[in-house]
Amino acid sequence: MSVRTCKLVTLGCKVNQYETQLVKEALLQHGFVEADENQPADLCVVNTCTVTHTGDSKSRQVIRQLARKNPGTRTIVMGCYATRDPETVAGLPNVLEVVTDKRELPDVLNRQGVHDIPTGISQFDGRKRAYVKVQDGCILKCTYCIIPQVRPGLRSRTPKSIEDEVRRLIDNGYREIVLTGIHVGHFGVDTTRGKSGLPPFRLWHLFQRLDCIPGDWRMRLSSIETAEINADFISAAADCEHLCPQFHPSLQSGSDDVLRRMRRRYYVHRFLEKLEMMRERLDNPSFTTDVIVGFPGETDEEFEQTLDACRQARFMKVHVFPFSARKGTRAAEFENQISPHIRKERCRVLGELERELAVNYYQSLQGQKLEVLVERSSQMQPGWFRGTDRHYVPVELPGCDSDVGQFVTAWGLEAQRDRLTATRGPT
Repeated sequence: MSVRTCKLVTLGCKVNQYETQLVKEALLQHGFVEADENQPADLCVVNTCTVTHTGDSKSRQVIRQLARKNPGTRTIVMGCYATRDPETVAGLPNVLEVVTDKRELPDVLNRQGVHDIPTGISQFDGRKRAYVKVQDGCILKCTYCIIPQVRPGLRSRTPKSIEDEVRRLIDNGYREIVLTGIHVGHFGVDTTRGKSGLPPFRLWHLFQRLDCIPGDWRMRLSSIETAEINADFISAAADCEHLCPQFHPSLQSGSDDVLRRMRRRYYVHRFLEKLEMMRERLDNPSFTTDVIVGFPGETDEEFEQTLDACRQARFMKVHVFPFSARKGTRAAEFENQISPHIRKERCRVLGELERELAVNYYQSLQGQKLEVLVERSSQMQPGWFRGTDRHYVPVELPGCDSDVGQFVTAWGLEAQRDRLTATRGPT
């Protein structure tokens, strides 16, 4: 019997990357072998993204490229774009099946001879950190976002299944675990909502439980909404040994008027207050965020308010996204759509501020002791390596090949535009 080969391609978020890894392990356990770069594959799996028009376009492009390079292949397409526009996806070359609901995946794979999907992953190929999906779904109604339509409802995994998976990944050598989901802060809400007598088990209960796992490892949250940051969350975070002091609350805009049009759940002053509350309890935490630039009707003054809010928040990193109108969302029908050249210019201005803020934060770590997860050799100079510290700061330091995948103790040396250089001895 000939060996069956497969190729898997992922677009989009950490959740997609996790779900692809789960499918990959299922295929490998049932006799499939991952094809080499230039080797044709019998089966291709594409996990798509639809957050922006670019995600849609890249998804279609990948499917067509796989068909050209793998004549006769069968392609299974899953993910958010497949859910949102299954007819278009089904019409692309060599598409065998379109998975519009992840719950259909076992039946789809069963038709390919894969009779059992693992309950969790045991590795994360190509990475030194592993993502663990703790929940799925979103019930919010942000006017710009299509995701609640393609991943509706809330579905949290059991704490035991998550703990078992984390322990397995740590045993397999992963030193950093990232807890991820579609709306991580709503972990556990679906398990007790409307169910009297059940004690709540929320995100902070989860990372408290995981913190009890012994070993030389650390965990990180992929994102958190400030609406879910309360005294219990902050207290639990401050007491956790393994939790990294880096958090990703999405600002989206620094204008209260824009936030209202977005149907976000906070005012800017309250968002900033939550960050200060965390700074009071945690040792120099870093904050990263997402900002949408050029939301319909965004005035120059509202954009300036966003710049000011980012300065006050002292973000270490800002992921800047030009507004992308998604058909089926309310914001796509709003008047006063912002022209592309204005969106582009505002992205540039915010990008410049982001680099300034990053350097400011890097400077706070000069002379400080760092725990760096070494990930790869540096492209800047021989004998140096690139890694990430607990605050999610990119660090370059001298080292050797055996450091890759390990924690290294270093001291911050000099803040650069895109990284912090470090030394292996105290400064």
